Amino acid sequence: MKVLTTPISEEDVRNLQVGDQVLISGSIYCGRDAVLPKICELIDSGEIENTDIHLRGSVIFHTAVSPAGVGPTSSNKLEIEGSFETLSKAGVKVHLGKGEIGKATIQMLDEQNAVYAVMPPVTALLGNNTMEQRLVAFPELGMEALYELKVKDYPAIIAAAHNESIY
Repeated sequence: MKVLTTPISEEDVRNLQVGDQVLISGSIYCGRDAVLPKICELIDSGEIENTDIHLRGSVIFHTAVSPAGVGPTSSNKLEIEGSFETLSKAGVKVHLGKGEIGKATIQMLDEQNAVYAVMPPVTALLGNNTMEQRLVAFPELGMEALYELKVKDYPAIIAAAHNESIY
């Protein structure tokens, strides 16, 4: 088991291999198809610098935050997988969700020294490992707004790294 604590370093990512089991701790961002394109627009326009969003060494968890808890959504949705490149170039090191992603995305992750990790739907377990949650941006999106969580020992498996995939 490898332990990752945010912010995640370039060296930490270089040392990850497909199939590695990891525990993620620290601050992570939560976003899915409604908010990730908005974050990409902020990056593309340069307005991200005027926000409280700090992507260097970060983790993006593909989920909504609801009273029922958090659990991964499919990362291969167009709006989610389509955000990987912009977010990786902005410093995101781990994209966390579920499901198979495309070969072009896997290659791009390698070029940006970023990885994709998967997590089974384990809402009850994650509730116990979520220490705090904070609304960061786009409150009008409700549970699909951008949230920051303080987590301890979120379990995941590296699914794509260094131009390889478990799929």
